[in-house]
Amino acid sequence: MPYVTSPDSDQLNTVGNYVKRMLLVSDNGAYNRLYEFLGQRPLNERLWSLGYPETRIVRRFAPCDTAANRHTNPFTFYNQQGQPIYQQPPAVNSRPLDFPLGRITKGRGYQAGGRIIREPYDFTTANYLPLQTITDILKAVLFPSSVPAKQQFNLAKEDYAFLQQYLRYTPHASKFTFYKSSRFYDAYKKYLYYGRNPDVAAQPGLHIYNIVGMSHGYLADVAYFADSTHRSEFMLSAVVYVNEDGILNDGTYEYASIGLPFLQQLGRRVYQYEANRPRSNTPQLESLFPSSSGE
Repeated sequence: MPYVTSPDSDQLNTVGNYVKRMLLVSDNGAYNRLYEFLGQRPLNERLWSLGYPETRIVRRFAPCDTAANRHTNPFTFYNQQGQPIYQQPPAVNSRPLDFPLGRITKGRGYQAGGRIIREPYDFTTANYLPLQTITDILKAVLFPSSVPAKQQFNLAKEDYAFLQQYLRYTPHASKFTFYKSSRFYDAYKKYLYYGRNPDVAAQPGLHIYNIVGMSHGYLADVAYFADSTHRSEFMLSAVVYVNEDGILNDGTYEYASIGLPFLQQLGRRVYQYEANRPRSNTPQLESLFPSSSGE
């Protein structure tokens, strides 16, 4: 039952907890475990069958080469008495995947082994999830009836509610024990509108359901805004690249000085426009707002 949270259950290595970690703070380790549990080939073939043929999810966030990423580890699930209830053997994807964009390189150089290699960084075999695709996937999770039946996920009502809840939550509002510290402030993962400012308070009446990325100088945020104060709603997705020196993997990117402030202002400008523009239909937002305050 991933829908019940307590200090004890938060510490368990469960699928539900890994999903929470991914959605609350974009946790790379949690992603790695779920990538391994699903397996490279089944994961991609399922996305293709849902109508996302260009998607390629082929890498862990770990120093594995292309061949190693085709291998995934064994899994054993245990009940509360410590008895195994499900076992999954190690797997390997024997079907090499192609890459829709062909060879992709970026930058003037990259850091590896403590030195700078003066040639572009090769992204050819990296994960590939187009911005429109991830926007469509978010829409399918939040509003499953709005997409064709063949593109709907095979999820129970409770599963949809679970995903929607943790897409919306901020780290502290979730009460997930891993994220009680001040390091995980409420604007930690709401780039569009809040940037990443630890001193910004959540705006009453505004809920943002989103997923983000921050890697190699790229900042991405894919979000749905629902505002009860102005009775407005909209989806907004953006990717920006901030790497002035053109060197990848050196840890020197303009996230704080350029990227996050830009996304914050972009989200606020669109929010202001949507809050004030005339609407022929008033959004029905009641189901999106829980009765408890402080979330």
